[in-house]
Amino acid sequence: MQLRDEMNKKNDDREIAFSAGLMQSGSGYVGPFTTEITLTYKNIFTNIGNAYNPVTGIFTAPLKGAYMFRISVFGHGGATATASLYKNGEQVVVAHDSQAQGTLNSSNGVVLILEVGDVVYVRLWSGTRIFDNQNNVNTFSGFLLFPLREQELCRM
Repeated sequence: MQLRDEMNKKNDDREIAFSAGLMQSGSGYVGPFTTEITLTYKNIFTNIGNAYNPVTGIFTAPLKGAYMFRISVFGHGGATATASLYKNGEQVVVAHDSQAQGTLNSSNGVVLILEVGDVVYVRLWSGTRIFDNQNNVNTFSGFLLFPLREQELCRM
């Protein structure tokens, strides 16, 4: 019984997953702004491990490992909808759409190797705008695929 409890505790440390929509309620546009802004996804669907902070919009890795992240953006024609996912201040992937009319949709995802304390977040490009409502069409999600030990990183 004690061994099972220890194994469950080890697995609890590895349970890291979050998913959030942009707005908690209502509907409206975010942007355009004259500079990039970090988006704060307030409508928390899941935040196992509490590694995502809905006040700052920042995910902080509590464990070294391989993580999967995904972003989606939605907007209306006449304005570009563009957001980038960043790791420690470096742009990694972009979700972008632009057209004169209709709706705009884009998404992107990436697997990142993170060290403890690395940060991942989404920024809205300057001069662009997105639209959100109760359908949660702008989202930011991530989860730990598996933890890594030091020697596993040497194989890469």
